Amino acid sequence: MNRGYLRRYHPRPRADVNLVCLPHAGGVATAFRDWGAALPPGIELVCVQYPGRQDRLGDPFAPDLPTLVDELVAELPTDRTLALFGHSMGATVAFEAARRLGPAHLFLSAPPTGRDPLDFSTEERLLASVRRLGGSGAALLDNPEVRRLALPAIRHDLTILDAHRITEGAPLACPVTVLVGKSDTGSTAADAGVWAGRTEGALDVVEFPGGHHYVEDAGDDLVALFARRLEALPGAR
Repeated sequence: MNRGYLRRYHPRPRADVNLVCLPHAGGVATAFRDWGAALPPGIELVCVQYPGRQDRLGDPFAPDLPTLVDELVAELPTDRTLALFGHSMGATVAFEAARRLGPAHLFLSAPPTGRDPLDFSTEERLLASVRRLGGSGAALLDNPEVRRLALPAIRHDLTILDAHRITEGAPLACPVTVLVGKSDTGSTAADAGVWAGRTEGALDVVEFPGGHHYVEDAGDDLVALFARRLEALPGAR
């Protein structure tokens, strides 16, 4: 049964802003769960669950990234101020969703602008590529049962991401904040300039200690950054 894309672990029916968070390839909605309770009361965290994992394990994968974006956008509410945060593959999904929705702010975390394509032609090469990126999820793949459940989603997500190309088009109107880990060689502050040509809003770049999956240790700092940016939006409390 298709449960849909959106998860609200800390519902805030009186909030003014929805912060929608999109995970990396193979990632899951629960990765962002703890942020919801720490955000100011005027901001509700909405976590995205892609098909084919966790409570959507039986749902078919989207055939390509534009279809994934279309399905997600169809579910997103439009009655509140919207901000989007996407990590790695989620940054690409968030940008394409922003083109359709016109959010008030876009956060792109470790966007895959400068990275060489990952090699996922065999299971061994896929595992090696994932392990090079680090993060707690890579270590869990040493467990055969976790690997059996997780690898199809990782391979699928990397396949549709690898096939996708961002086309030129009208720039966004919103501010864009690019977030990177200082030791992430595949997505650096120097790469962030490409996004300046894709928005008419302000572009800023914020570096955090750590590598590609710096978000695992930067929760408190990210929540504080979200609060500063989003509480300043018109209509936010």
